[in-house]
Amino acid sequence: MAVAHLDLAADEPSPRSLAGRRDIALYFLWAMFWLLMLAVAVQDYFRDGGTRWWQPVLWEGSSLAVATFWIVLQRRVDRRYAAYLDQPLRWLGHHVKWFPLIVLSFVASVYAIRHGVYALLGETYRHESWSYVLVYETIKLVMFFGLWLGLIFGFDAYAHAQEQRQRLLALQKSLAEAQLAHLKAQLRPHFFFNALNTISALMQVDVPRADRLLARLADLLRATLQWGDKEITSLREEMRMLELYAQIMQERFADRVTLTWNVDAAALGGAVPSLLLQPLLENAFKHGVERSRDAVRVEIEARRDGDVLYIAIRNTGSTLVADRSEGVGVRNCRERLSVLYGDAAKLQLTQLPDAVEASVTLPWQEHRA
Repeated sequence: MAVAHLDLAADEPSPRSLAGRRDIALYFLWAMFWLLMLAVAVQDYFRDGGTRWWQPVLWEGSSLAVATFWIVLQRRVDRRYAAYLDQPLRWLGHHVKWFPLIVLSFVASVYAIRHGVYALLGETYRHESWSYVLVYETIKLVMFFGLWLGLIFGFDAYAHAQEQRQRLLALQKSLAEAQLAHLKAQLRPHFFFNALNTISALMQVDVPRADRLLARLADLLRATLQWGDKEITSLREEMRMLELYAQIMQERFADRVTLTWNVDAAALGGAVPSLLLQPLLENAFKHGVERSRDAVRVEIEARRDGDVLYIAIRNTGSTLVADRSEGVGVRNCRERLSVLYGDAAKLQLTQLPDAVEASVTLPWQEHRA
């Protein structure tokens, strides 16, 4: 699941377009069904010795006209029954209650059309007794009604399920965006609070250096404000922010830390969550540099490996404790990766022979401004 995790709903057809496709498919099946019925009726008529082609066309055409009226009416009023699609028997009950009216109106309308056309042609339309006709047409309509109700229920239930899926996707997207906004709101105060603490510590011992740090913090804040509320940025911009933060920390620990940047130019166009790496570099200074009396080496590496973007921050001067608990920054990074990428991204803390490594692997995506 890549960054598009938050944009899935945009790729799905809207409920309105789904309903339109459903009705088009249903009416297409309706037309094919009646063409088949008409073809069979005409074939049977001529096989039985009939000679006037218009008669089977009239018989099936009159049934088609009245049945089409009822199915169009059903499609127009069916929205009121959509709430019962997850209760099939109740949905069926709301349709079956109209069956007596459908039978009576169907028989009356169809036979009125047939008698009328025959009369206009100067002939008489002959059929069985009305009691026989009513029973015969009722049996036919039961089978016809059951067939099409089943098809309509299948189409509507599928469309209803798709609409529910759309709502769920929209809700998931809203929740994910709210969660990301909350995580970023947590991260920024935490980030600047730690930077100000660094400056405050230097104010007591080296005012010019603290002044330089304050100026660089202003540059960092300005760059952050220029980004606005972007959730995704390019690795190039992320590294620029990381360099500004590293300059602040190097001013504080000028003689105790060496930074090495090993960033592949081919990886700079990759998309990464904004402010993802700063907490990891901050941890390298906090747990490596601050707690060590010896010189510490910090290395920042980034490269593209096929469809994966790999980023690592390593520092000497510290070791991983088995029963450690994650701080706000690492926990925040892990949660943001989970929201944005699901299982497709991961953050790992690894004890190397001479260093601690925080590595991030992301699905490769080219950043688009």
